Amino acid sequence: MNDKYNPLDIEQKWYKRWEEKGYFRVEKDAQKPAYTIVIPPPNVTGVLHMGHVLNNTIQDVVIRYKRMSGFDTLWQTGTDHAGIATQNVVEKMLAKDGLRKEDLGREKFIEKVWEWKEKYGNIITTQQRRIGNSVDWERERFTMDEGLSEAVKEVFVTLYNQGLIYKGEYMVNWCPRCQTALADDEIEHQDKEGNIWEIKYPVKDSDEFLVVATTRPETMLGDTGVAVNPEDERYSKFIGKTVILPLVNREIPVVADSYVDMEFGTGVVKMTPAHDPNDFEVSKRTGLEILNIFTPDAKINSNGGKYEGLDRFEARKVIVKDLEEQGYLVSIKKHNHAVGHCYRCHTVIEPRISDQWFVKMKPLAERALEVVKNGEIKLTPKRMENIYYSWLENIRDWTISRQIWWGHRIPAYYTPNDDLIVAKSREEAEKICLEKYGQVYDLREETDVLDTWFSSALWPFSTMGWPERTFELERYFPGDLLVTGADIIFFWVARMIMMSLHFENKVPFKEVYFTGIIRDEIGRKMSKSLGNAPDTLGILDKYGADAVRFSLMYNTSQGQDILFSEKLLEMGSNFANKIWNASKFVLSNLEGFKEDISIMDLDFKLEDQWILSKLQLTAKKFNEEMEEYNIDTCAKLSYEFFRNDFCDWYLEIAKTRIYGIDVNDADRQTAQWVLKHILDNGLRLLHPFMPYITEEVWQNIKPYGESIMLIDFPREDKALINKQSLNDFDYLKDVVSAIRNIRAENNISPAKKISIIIDTEDNNEKDILLNNPKILDKLANVENTEILKELPKMSGFRVVGNTKIYVSLEGLIDIEKEIEKLNKEIEKVKKELERTTNKLSNPQFVEKAPAAVLEKEKAIEAELLSKLQKLQDNIDVFKK
Repeated sequence: MNDKYNPLDIEQKWYKRWEEKGYFRVEKDAQKPAYTIVIPPPNVTGVLHMGHVLNNTIQDVVIRYKRMSGFDTLWQTGTDHAGIATQNVVEKMLAKDGLRKEDLGREKFIEKVWEWKEKYGNIITTQQRRIGNSVDWERERFTMDEGLSEAVKEVFVTLYNQGLIYKGEYMVNWCPRCQTALADDEIEHQDKEGNIWEIKYPVKDSDEFLVVATTRPETMLGDTGVAVNPEDERYSKFIGKTVILPLVNREIPVVADSYVDMEFGTGVVKMTPAHDPNDFEVSKRTGLEILNIFTPDAKINSNGGKYEGLDRFEARKVIVKDLEEQGYLVSIKKHNHAVGHCYRCHTVIEPRISDQWFVKMKPLAERALEVVKNGEIKLTPKRMENIYYSWLENIRDWTISRQIWWGHRIPAYYTPNDDLIVAKSREEAEKICLEKYGQVYDLREETDVLDTWFSSALWPFSTMGWPERTFELERYFPGDLLVTGADIIFFWVARMIMMSLHFENKVPFKEVYFTGIIRDEIGRKMSKSLGNAPDTLGILDKYGADAVRFSLMYNTSQGQDILFSEKLLEMGSNFANKIWNASKFVLSNLEGFKEDISIMDLDFKLEDQWILSKLQLTAKKFNEEMEEYNIDTCAKLSYEFFRNDFCDWYLEIAKTRIYGIDVNDADRQTAQWVLKHILDNGLRLLHPFMPYITEEVWQNIKPYGESIMLIDFPREDKALINKQSLNDFDYLKDVVSAIRNIRAENNISPAKKISIIIDTEDNNEKDILLNNPKILDKLANVENTEILKELPKMSGFRVVGNTKIYVSLEGLIDIEKEIEKLNKEIEKVKKELERTTNKLSNPQFVEKAPAAVLEKEKAIEAELLSKLQKLQDNIDVFKK
């Protein structure tokens, strides 16, 4: 081992070797239980960010633990084609050459996207290797590879034939930038400061007018009516009449509908059925005309008269100005409201009537609700259940068509008469056409593609070879665990559950572990625009993957957000160095160790029995907590055992037994055996969190096997638990800590030898202290332990258990200097006490101060009085 730990020296070396040796592959071993995790497929456009590191590390910790625990593990990997995002990337690339996708045509553009995918689409998978993902790379899938594409067609055609997919003209969320429809859950709502404009609509053939209020005055160009509540006496006389639409001078009717809230605003609502979902529903009940005024890129079309060609927000400014000049504008009021944005490009969405494909969700949602409620699927943390229930109980149909070119083209065809045929291929469609119409028409293929989340919904079983009845599908489906972010519970998690239940009659996984969000130090979500997103690869280079992984896992509670800073990583980095240095010490002190020595030949001392017992208890607790996926608890258990129990206590004591002039061979052999055994098992406990450093060190121990990742995970061995040694050594630790505290209180250097005097009637405690002089000497620099005969003139004092422990201070401290320091401290405390006492003796303060403030001041006074008395007692001891 090198003198200094350098993570970059070992990480690439070991990952390459693991992958080449095929250690990540499924074993297909029927003698072992199967354990499956399907990775949330990252976008093919993606690069590694800290959210990926968190999510992937949680999965890797679990899969490495299960692999070491005797499971045949499959961690299924792959990437998502990310329809909108990938098309945007390639369009921007073309734009640099002055080209649009339309210049190439659909087929040539798709070829360009595939070329881009082959060249740049594996960046994210390369970076996943960097953090240590032990996925089965030989089974890597892509949502648009041949097998998954066939699964998509099979599902679409089946759902269509079952009446669960339909096509219709409905109000959809439209992104003018991406020029495609979006599902409800693809909309990000952001609170924005805007305005409410109140506008007068003159009543035809009268001097009266109705006042409407709107947050989008540009949409008035598409108004085809105004609505009032039929029970609103203020406006009953206007029902059935018409008003003149300002600026356009078009007559539009006044209709009655109970949708209108009489208490909100003026009680009169403008109706724009083509651009508002509520107005669209009113139009279906009242027969109002549907008039579209926007082009696909949100410019005013020919229905907008003189405003044609203006962008929607530019049109807003001009329309408001014209309304004001012509006397129609009543008022402008500030108004905060939630504005929908595209989740991909963050453009403000426009409601739009459009011909789209939909999935009927209510029939699919019923069973998806049931399997969580009855416990077949466990959501962690549990609070996610209510979010899940709320969405499914109020679910709307899913808009699955997208007006882009990159993606799974919807398997549908049209005859020259626009009759629809849904089939998995053109050949199959022509066969249906012949059977249905007696001839084969020249069929026109559907141009829309499917929402990316449609193919992702099939991921748990499509990656296993479905619809074929493959070995993998039978053995590794359903999976055991899904680790994902809470933000895609609707996009992905719920839909996977629905599709798996519908097509395989099985849940896709047994538990969903929702991760928290990595935020910056002040709690903001990380983003490029805020400039608070760290350079992930730079951080991995600086600290090493092990340190980053361990720091995140140590600080990750189920479903809780993490406030991230590089300071967080320093703990993991320091711990990695500690592991390296401790391991180097053990390995360099195994000279003369007999590899074939039997445990029966060893004579264990108190500290040996204690550390072996601690190992068993740690392993037991670790395994219990990991079954509940309490990963942070497991990280803390392994850290405390290695860093505290092993390094700070056992290893320090063992130094007295492996070198020195009075060390005997048998005792050295025992200490060496325990050191090696504990190091071996301590590394195994840490391996799921810190795979690289544990492999590098373990290869120098290597009791058997090829790799630590294939070695058994530590399990409790009750035969090695000695409860008495646990109690006795813990008592010894308490004594050492007490002595160290006495040293600190009296400014006695740890390098100075001291003597302790004990007074006890507890024979066990007395024996522990008298029989372990080397431990007391090594850990507390105690050169002598005596039974009390007379009290020392000056001493530090503690009671530990049933024993009084005195540390003689004579000759160790300068009494005059100590008294001088104590007097200075007394003066300081007196001043603080005087300030507090003055407050409490001030009648005005006592009368006006809140009760909590008074109690706090009284508590401060009591604490200062106590501190003053202790300081004075110390001076009295010195003066004696």
